[in-house]
Amino acid sequence: MPGYRAYDATTLAYRVLGEGPPVICLPGGPMRASDYLGDLGGLSAHRRLVLPDLRGTGGSAVPRDPASYRCDRLVDDVEALREHLGVERVDVLAHSAGANLAALYAARHPQRVGRLALITPSVLAVGIEVTGEVRRETARRREGEPWFAAAYAALEEITAGRATDAHWQAVAPLRHGRWDAAARAFDAADAEQKNGEAAA
Repeated sequence: MPGYRAYDATTLAYRVLGEGPPVICLPGGPMRASDYLGDLGGLSAHRRLVLPDLRGTGGSAVPRDPASYRCDRLVDDVEALREHLGVERVDVLAHSAGANLAALYAARHPQRVGRLALITPSVLAVGIEVTGEVRRETARRREGEPWFAAAYAALEEITAGRATDAHWQAVAPLRHGRWDAAARAFDAADAEQKNGEAAA
């Protein structure tokens, strides 16, 4: 797995899939190793995917300073990767919580971003609040699913500020378009691919 040095000398890893112009693909989680992105549904047949493991995840080293896990500080890691790749401008694709990092990177380095694609983005970094009512309204669209009652009850507890780990697990089906075997496997792998300390 290739690597590069961050601003604080932390060694960071990334994978490359495919050929063509590079696109940096920022994983979500938050702070989940990039393995789960796979080849982004075959995008590697058209582009050179650069899939970094954010500091403390996957093949990347754990930094000396835990404060460097902050999203606004990870921007410098993305810039170091762009410099390492030797390109003036790069396209950026980000998934879920990675969209916060991508938005902050684009704001700080607009001249370095060609295209920006945000896939099922988290919107915290751009100041959009998703209220409990919006979450409930969105969840109610899945009312016909067999797991809905338990997931919705757990969502009510979360929005009321009484979240437990069990509640977060119960709402897992709401984070996926389908709650099938592939989605369950994806969700189960989260614990081993995510750096919980960094996410916190």
